Amino acid sequence: MTECLLYPRPPAVPQERIAALAAFPTAAISDGLGRVGGAPGLRPMTGRVAMAGPAFTVHTRPGDNLAVHQALDLARPGDVLVIAGGGDRERALVGGLACAWAVHRRLAGIVLDGAVRDLDELSTLEIPVFALDVSHQGPYKDGPGVIGGPVAIRGTSVDTGDVAVADQDGVAFVPRERVTEALDGAARIAENEARSMAAIRDGAWRRPFVEAVTVRHVTREEG
Repeated sequence: MTECLLYPRPPAVPQERIAALAAFPTAAISDGLGRVGGAPGLRPMTGRVAMAGPAFTVHTRPGDNLAVHQALDLARPGDVLVIAGGGDRERALVGGLACAWAVHRRLAGIVLDGAVRDLDELSTLEIPVFALDVSHQGPYKDGPGVIGGPVAIRGTSVDTGDVAVADQDGVAFVPRERVTEALDGAARIAENEARSMAAIRDGAWRRPFVEAVTVRHVTREEG
């Protein structure tokens, strides 16, 4: 019998805190956390892009989605299903059917370190789907898998209960223990960028990191 391990859920992040994070761009969130917590390379595969919710993780071996289907049945409304598929691009782990079931289960979205298929169907979805690539080749359903535990998505550690936020720039993950830090940091980044934009409009944008550079002029012959 195929076995899937299931971790218990941690305490939930209050919904109002998740909504507060969703008000900031992913760039401000990741910058506010020291420019970590991103999932580089994942891109939106659906018309809808904006997304925020608690992560519900699943780790499956590349090319196999048995644990993904199990996780879809265990996920709660509002969850973002975060699938660690090992970055495999050869076989799609979700397609039109699985994503339609995610909509029926009222998930907030899907983040997949792997491939999807059925883009025509995905384009009409009511939830966002972010993935690494597209492949028409389907998955196997042999297992095993781990649900609800820590996973790695594009080199970033994500656990169930962490907050996933997405926009056109990609997906940011906020550890549940760092939500306050992320909110404070994102607010600080947003304020700094507003000041910089005002300075640009006034033609007075100063960048200390540029001003600190020593410029040595050379001749063409030296170059």
